[in-house]
Parts: sequence; C-alpha cells; structure tokens
Amino acid sequence: MRRFLLIILFLSQFGGIASAKDELRKHLQPAVFSVTMVMIHDVVNPPAASRFYTYCMMGAYEIVAQNNKQIVAPTSFIKSIEPIKIEAATGYDYQMAALYCILETGRLILPSGYMLEEDQKKLIIALLREGHTQRTIDQAVAVAQEVAKKIAANAATDGYLKLSTRLRYRPTKGDSYWYPTPPGYMEGIEPHWKTIRPMLIDSCNQFVPKPPVEFSKDSTSEFYKLATEVYQVGKRLTEKERFIASYWDCNPFAINTSGHMSIGFKKISPGGHWMNITGIATARANLDLDKGIMVHALVAATLMDAFISCWDEKYRSNRIRPETVINRYMDPKWQPLLQTPPFPEYTSGHSVISTAVSETLTYLLGDNFTFRDDTEVIFDLPTRDFKSFRQAAEEAAISRLYGGIHYRDAIENGQVQGRAIGQFVIEKLKKEGIKPVI
Repeated sequence: MRRFLLIILFLSQFGGIASAKDELRKHLQPAVFSVTMVMIHDVVNPPAASRFYTYCMMGAYEIVAQNNKQIVAPTSFIKSIEPIKIEAATGYDYQMAALYCILETGRLILPSGYMLEEDQKKLIIALLREGHTQRTIDQAVAVAQEVAKKIAANAATDGYLKLSTRLRYRPTKGDSYWYPTPPGYMEGIEPHWKTIRPMLIDSCNQFVPKPPVEFSKDSTSEFYKLATEVYQVGKRLTEKERFIASYWDCNPFAINTSGHMSIGFKKISPGGHWMNITGIATARANLDLDKGIMVHALVAATLMDAFISCWDEKYRSNRIRPETVINRYMDPKWQPLLQTPPFPEYTSGHSVISTAVSETLTYLLGDNFTFRDDTEVIFDLPTRDFKSFRQAAEEAAISRLYGGIHYRDAIENGQVQGRAIGQFVIEKLKKEGIKPVI
C-alpha cells in the first residue's frame, strides 16, 4: 500500500521544483493518470471509462487547435463536438489552459470528480514553482473552466444521461444466451451502450462482425470444439500464459471471496491501460504538448467508438460465456483463470478496442515503435517491453483465451472488427490532413 501511495504522489506532483524554462508537457501524463485514478476509485465500467477519457481530452484538444494552426481542430471532423468559442480571455497561456482543462472536465463529468480538485491545486503549485505568475495561471484556469463547462454540456447530449431511464436488462431465456456468472452474478453492464452518440464512426452498427459460431451441445459441433479449447487451454496453462492473462485482465469488477464475504478489487479499465500506453509512447517519442494532447484525444475517441461498436454486437448476439457452457456440459467445478466480466461474450472487447487503438497509434507514431509498459506496476505486476503497438494488441487479444473468458472466434473476429474501425479512423484523419506526428 505504501508503494502504491508513493507512485500516486510521484505522478501527481511529477516534475517537482523546476525552472521557468521547462516545458509544460511533463504535466500531461500525470493529468491523464489523475483522471484514471478517479475512475478506478469509482469502478467505472470499460465503455463509460472510454467516454470519460474522450471528453476530458476533447476540451484540451480544442484549446490547442485554436491556438496552433498546425493542429487540426476536432470540431472540424468530429460532428459530436460542437464548435467552442472561447470568450474568457485573450493572450492566455493556451498550453497551461489545456492541461488544466483535462482535470476540470473530469471534475465536472466524473461521479467523484471532486477528487480532482486536489490535483488541480498541485498543478497550480507546480506551475508557480516553475516560475509562472499567478496572473498567467488565473487566466489559463478561467479559459479551462469555460471550455470544460461547454464540453460537459455537450457530453450531456450524447445519450449517456438517458441510460438510467431505460429498461433494466433481463437475461434472455435459452441455452445459447448469456447468463450472469460467478462469483458476483452481476447483471449485464451497459446493455444500451449502442445508443451513445459516437465520435468518429457513423453509427453503432457500421462495423458489424460476421455472426458467431452457432451454439450447439453436440460434442462434434464447431461450437463445442470452441468451448473445449477454452476448457483444455485453461487446464494446461504455462506460467507465461498465466502471466499474460493476468497482465491484461483490466477487470474493474473483480471480486475476491472468502467464505460468505465478498471484497471488490479495483483495477484499471482496458481503455485506461491503453491511455497509459499512449502517455508512455508520446513521452518516449518526445512529442511536444500540443501533439501529445492530440494523440491522446484521438486514441480516446477511437476507444470510445470501438466500445460502442463492440457493445452493439455483444447485446445483439447475446452469446453465452465459456464458463457457463463448461460448467453446464463439461465440468461443473471448472473455473476460468480470470473472473468472467458481466456482459455477453461476442465479440471480445479487448480484441476490438486494442486492435482499433493499435492501428491509430501505429499510424500516428509508426510501426515497430518499441516501448516499456509500466501500467500494471501499481497492481504489483512488472513492466513489459513491446516491439510495437500491434504486438501489444495481439497479446491483449489472445490473453482472453488464456484467461478462460472468450472463445477463439470472438477474439479473432473481434480483431477484424477492431482493425476495420481503426482503418476507418485513419482514413478520416488522412482526409482531414492529420499526418503521423513522428
């Protein structure tokens, strides 16, 4: 626990006392990480987390674009974001405003957004130590508050606030359909997520994958073979496979049980993991703050749309999880290595979103971009070295088979779905003149 707190303290106050000549870009990763920590605290589900990241970055992206003509404004190609006219001040430090806007937007839209007020204070203290005047900071904060307020108002129109008014999800009767899984037997998460307004894609069903292998209890059927593979792989996992599965677990709903007691274990979301990889990569690429913010925003928007597309398919096919099939028809005592997430199986969310984001990152930062991922260090897992974003995405996808929570076709077809989304995003970026940043 002490180690965990020290890491948070370091990231929140990254930079310490510095000279006024230091660049502001060193504050970008800590700002995004602060948003991540609040979402971990709130146990924000994966689709919702991608939405929060997107809006937190869009205000900062718009501020940068209005002040740097080399940066294409998000409002010029993202129809979901309304044009923003900044009226608070002129001649302000736009980079400072953009950084503060990330935290301010999170403060306004996250359930426990008030927790970011402490991070805002720490950022201001750091800026003062670096030689910035109180007047400069106050001007930047005013702009950030104005833009964040407008972004939050825009976010309120995307359908998210209506989700709680929709009918609660009830499992469909039938052998082939998803049913809540142990140990929590939680109800389906975000069954109406397809109604959320996307950022870059045209609609939730623009990238419908091919149908899953048809359910069958026949031991010679293709479906039964898929389930048998999950069962057999789970029984003979190597240490490396176990580690890979645990590394990419990213399950905010994990529950530890002891007798009659259940204790929730908070983890980062899949989108949070990829946002942290984005921060690592932009820092390693030595990008300036403007480009770093743009890359973060585009990755977040890709994440958001990939989740919308994936969740549209999940609740259309409504497919049963391997754990349920194996317990019913093969081995009632079998358990997957990872806890099964509370929503239908097809397609694999990790496969869709990781592949989509890896395509966007590959376009912006290049293929064969090596990086060291330290995302899971706070959960007592070591750093990992990857040769490319696609390699990381491939591992994230297959980890779900090792974890015992997805069939192979959900993984492979999810990768096809994610790749199509990523390529669509790239073509849109090219059309708008957004080129690779390195």
